[in-house]
Amino acid sequence: MSQPDTHIEQLLEQCKEGNTKAQMEVYNRYYKAMYNISLRIVKDRMEAEDIMQESFMKAFTKLDTFRGEVAFGAWLKRIVINNSIYSFRKQQQHREIPMDETLHKVEDNDGIAPGHEFTNVQAQKVLETMKTLKDNYRVSLTLHLIEGYDYEEIGEIMQISYANCRTTISRAKENLRKKLEGIGIN
Repeated sequence: MSQPDTHIEQLLEQCKEGNTKAQMEVYNRYYKAMYNISLRIVKDRMEAEDIMQESFMKAFTKLDTFRGEVAFGAWLKRIVINNSIYSFRKQQQHREIPMDETLHKVEDNDGIAPGHEFTNVQAQKVLETMKTLKDNYRVSLTLHLIEGYDYEEIGEIMQISYANCRTTISRAKENLRKKLEGIGIN
């Protein structure tokens, strides 16, 4: 059923033609990573699932605008991040987040080998600690450290100036560093 050796370009061409099997193959290749990206931003499993689904639908309907200047995964990730930030901002307008919000653990280990359990535990503690940061710190650090965006791209996504972005990330790193030292991770 699955054709793992099929190149993404061929799959995307088939998707443009409305081939649902090709769409499922693309979805299966990217859904975990896209879900995790969204979850890191919105901090709600159901909302992240909805955003991921909506992002795939948008990607498939707008596939003719994909010019291949970047990898498809990067293009899709940008859609997911934009939708996640939009949703997060919308949530912020409608509700106040409680201070003792429950921390969720991401179910996927992102392919980390079992021999790296100590590193995985530390990574999980860092991710959980990031969730306790102020929202703008958490989002900016997620985009910078985990997703690999540069300051200019983050500023554009978060609609802040380049200088403000650098300051926010610097303060977020310092805040994270202090919290990690408080729980014994250096």
